[in-house]
Amino acid sequence: MNEWGLLPEDVRALLRQKEWASAKHLRQRLLGQRRFPLQVALRVPTGAQALRRVSHFHEFIKQWRQSTYNDQILWVQKQYRQLGTHDVPSSLSLKNMQALIEFIGPKAVARSEHWEKLMAPVMEFDPGLYPVLVRHLLALENMSADDTTLIARLLSQLHKNIGQGSYLRALPLKEVDTKFLENNLTLISDLLDAHFDGEISRANGLVNWLGCLDLPKAWLMVRPLCRHTRQNLCGLPILQLSAQTLRETTLPAGNILVVENNQSGYGLPALDDTIAVFGGGANVSWLDAEWLHGKNVAYWGDIDTWGFSILSDARRYLPDLKALMMDKQTFIKFRQRAIEEPSPVEQLPPNLFAEEIELFDALQQGDYRHSRLEQERLSSDYIANQLLSWVS
Repeated sequence: MNEWGLLPEDVRALLRQKEWASAKHLRQRLLGQRRFPLQVALRVPTGAQALRRVSHFHEFIKQWRQSTYNDQILWVQKQYRQLGTHDVPSSLSLKNMQALIEFIGPKAVARSEHWEKLMAPVMEFDPGLYPVLVRHLLALENMSADDTTLIARLLSQLHKNIGQGSYLRALPLKEVDTKFLENNLTLISDLLDAHFDGEISRANGLVNWLGCLDLPKAWLMVRPLCRHTRQNLCGLPILQLSAQTLRETTLPAGNILVVENNQSGYGLPALDDTIAVFGGGANVSWLDAEWLHGKNVAYWGDIDTWGFSILSDARRYLPDLKALMMDKQTFIKFRQRAIEEPSPVEQLPPNLFAEEIELFDALQQGDYRHSRLEQERLSSDYIANQLLSWVS
């Protein structure tokens, strides 16, 4: 780019970079947050500059005089000692967005026409949604005209509590698939929020506003450990339930064994009147379930600072929760299989019993060669004996 005497192509390149290629600035222009007219100084040369490049000086004046933007150019009269008096283009003033688009060129014109085509179905539904469409302009550009037609159809059908008691994918929509809704949830949420004056925000999200059920999450494995409990679970050998479902569903066994890791849960031996719940890791919030208060509940996790931290969290809900195989005797017996814990917990968890606090401190202070004994490293016969002792 020239240091002075900017030619039309110089200004075009400058505006492409600063106004057109910048998503932030482009949105601000379209929304009126960066105001027009847009003034671009053409860098009128000094006499010395013009003398050093006389041919560029004359080309500078010629190109702007012959351009189709003459009515948008401010001209000033300059008297140069050795070049005489000349009318020189001083600045370009683009009065509105359309003028900017046309100046940048045919590709910009085509792009803006594409926007108009994409926005048309939604604007027909509600012209006031233009600012939302502009804020989502880049996402909108990746859509087809058919997609934005689907969005308009969605907007006309969705209303408060339309999905009462069902999941989002089960909404009773016509001519629109619910996967499309799910894939474009953010854009549709923002459009509906604007259309309904902030109702979606006040409802803490579109799913709540539609009255839909939250998708199940925080999945845990449920495994009956004897024939009787398996029969009570429809003969199923293993189930996967969300934390919320587990919180609301009484498991048909007197003993409930909570196990930190998946593999240890799969390796459990047969135990009378026992159901194991495992694979939740640090997810123990479901232990606030009312039905657990009438059960014999135990927890088994790794012997390390994080294992004790999870045990402490579990005791927030069940203060008398018994820990299995998380004691000094177990650690000493299998300490040759221990490894180093990479990022130990620094603070003592609040809900540990005296013997657990002693072992936690020993692990944290490095009293043993290694500070982590994974529950998978215990021998199967030892596990079976400990669990049988607990059940009996």
